[in-house]
Amino acid sequence: MVQDVRVRVLVVEDRIELADDIAEGLRDRGFAADVAYDGASAIEKAVMNPYDVVVLDRDLPKVHGDAVCTTLAQGPTDARILMLTASGTVGDRVEGLNLGADDYLSKPFAFEELVARVLALSRRRPAGPPIVTRGELVFDRARRMASRAGRPLSLSRKEMGVLEALLVADGAVVSASELLEQVWDEHADPFSNAVTGSRTM
Repeated sequence: MVQDVRVRVLVVEDRIELADDIAEGLRDRGFAADVAYDGASAIEKAVMNPYDVVVLDRDLPKVHGDAVCTTLAQGPTDARILMLTASGTVGDRVEGLNLGADDYLSKPFAFEELVARVLALSRRRPAGPPIVTRGELVFDRARRMASRAGRPLSLSRKEMGVLEALLVADGAVVSASELLEQVWDEHADPFSNAVTGSRTM
């Protein structure tokens, strides 16, 4: 089932095939998903991009997952952290949560559970008002529904994400690059004209 929500996720996993599979599965469900294969890249991407959730493997090269977790939990990002590990003892879970993780999932895991946990964490991320009103336009962020003059608007997931970004900006100019960052993932072509018309909404 494709999720009708705009959630951006960073998948941090050093096993390239597994990382790519998780990211592709999330994209199939309607998420925007980026990938980092080591701790250093994870920190760099998490600082540069507005992620809702970071799916973080604990055993990472370059910078250990524990250090990544602590850095992100104390740093300039409000992304929620879902820590993954091959060890699922109570002690390991407690240690991971004490490092700043918001949730913990042991390997191997069911993909459906990963999706459910990512969604649950994304709802806990600090956000603006649940319902935004601008004139005759009403946008329910939680239910992902929009209406104008009382009539429902039929919008795609991307269009809904663009609308939300513009409404939250509250009249401020939103550039095409900012829309790409917020609504699309890092695989979006920065020279694409996909959002050109969106700036006039």
